[in-house]
Amino acid sequence: MGSASKTRLTDSGDRTGVTLSLKESTTIPIEADAISPDKFLGRSQAEIAELPLFYGRRRLTIGDLFAIEGEDSEDVVLEGDLSHVKRVGQAMSRGRITIHSEAGMHLGAQMSGGEIVVHGDVGAWAGAQMSGGRIWIHGNAGPMLGAAYTGEKLGMRGGVIIVDGNAGPRAAERMRRGIIVAQGDLGDFAGTRMIAGSLFTLGKLGARPGAGMKRGTLLALGGLSEGLLPTFRYSCTRESPVFLRYYLGRLRAWNLPITDEHLAGWYRRYTGDATTMGKGEIFVYDQRQ
Repeated sequence: MGSASKTRLTDSGDRTGVTLSLKESTTIPIEADAISPDKFLGRSQAEIAELPLFYGRRRLTIGDLFAIEGEDSEDVVLEGDLSHVKRVGQAMSRGRITIHSEAGMHLGAQMSGGEIVVHGDVGAWAGAQMSGGRIWIHGNAGPMLGAAYTGEKLGMRGGVIIVDGNAGPRAAERMRRGIIVAQGDLGDFAGTRMIAGSLFTLGKLGARPGAGMKRGTLLALGGLSEGLLPTFRYSCTRESPVFLRYYLGRLRAWNLPITDEHLAGWYRRYTGDATTMGKGEIFVYDQRQ
């Protein structure tokens, strides 16, 4: 273990943080909910090293599996192959985690604040039931992005998730509040059983979007991969409504590729799902107008 005085600059540029480097790649799942700014702030390097995690069924510590630099910081950097490291940032409420690799399942699940930036793909359940903060994935996301766990009534309750690539099936399932944006395509059953909130794709919506949704907004700038469920009704083709321009403006402020044509363009509006309250909306950008 290195000296407690050693630190490294994070992506924030001018702040020192804690860097964890996985000592060896592994296919054995690592349960790492102890890796969180909430748990690192106020702790020395030795105390961080003693925080528990599970390596398969074995109870180990962070220091057993990671080389550690820095201490007492809410800025955390992770390095190494983390595709089997699960629950990083779970329930975090502050600070920043930067991951320079792929990340495993349950990334940022139930987080209420702070920011997670991933320079790679992430596994299933990223941002599950989160209520605040932001997750930015510079890659693809697995299934159940921002969704509810089995048996739970509510999924994402607030915050923002941005995916530079594609997102897997059932993104935003049972979503209550917040914004999810995929710059690529969304998988099948996107927005299923949504209660409210906003789910946007700059690509295409997969099959059966909005199944069972009560309220909320789905937006597809790249169209539909196939037709909607018969429980959705075509409403009209209209210019971008005020609330949609507002949200698209926010996306452009985050440097996402939203054009003037998107802001002022025409959209096909569908309402549903008629099997529930039927107050959900799906907007599909109409490039022919």
